[in-house]
Amino acid sequence: MKKVIVISTSLRMGSNSDMLADQFAEGARTAGHEVTKITLADKDIAFCRGCLACQKLGRCVINDDANAIMQQVLEADVVCWATPIYYYEMSGQMKVLIDRMNAMFALDYKFRDVYLLTTAAEDGPEVPQRAEAGLTGWTDCYPKCQLAGTLFCGGVGGPRTIEGNPKLHEAYNMGQAV
Repeated sequence: MKKVIVISTSLRMGSNSDMLADQFAEGARTAGHEVTKITLADKDIAFCRGCLACQKLGRCVINDDANAIMQQVLEADVVCWATPIYYYEMSGQMKVLIDRMNAMFALDYKFRDVYLLTTAAEDGPEVPQRAEAGLTGWTDCYPKCQLAGTLFCGGVGGPRTIEGNPKLHEAYNMGQAV
């Protein structure tokens, strides 16, 4: 049994990317894994100040939700990020959380497999590439892990327009296979 953390970065509850996250989580649960879903919609996460105190302390000096999320990520075997694509990039709140988890750089971590689920109104194969590159920039800092899989669902601009889309089943299958 693996410990799986699914981080839904959309600020809209029940959004298209959030629905992909739910399916990934359900697939992982069905496979017998322990799954925790974290939704950023109700979290308070400030911008990184760049002070680098986290490198000495092992945690950020800002007292908000980022430290608790980072601790859960450190203890997970699998991390799955779900984000809407905004202007051909990951959501700003996802990037802010990645920046705030800078304290992890000097700490031991358990995760080995990282997944990325993305949605966008646009439907070209190039749409998720910058978000994937951004997440790869993060995984490159953790040499014991890999970007194990990505899933993109384009053509879903409005709320819940992903309903009935076969990409939901693909997300479930991806979660089941972790």
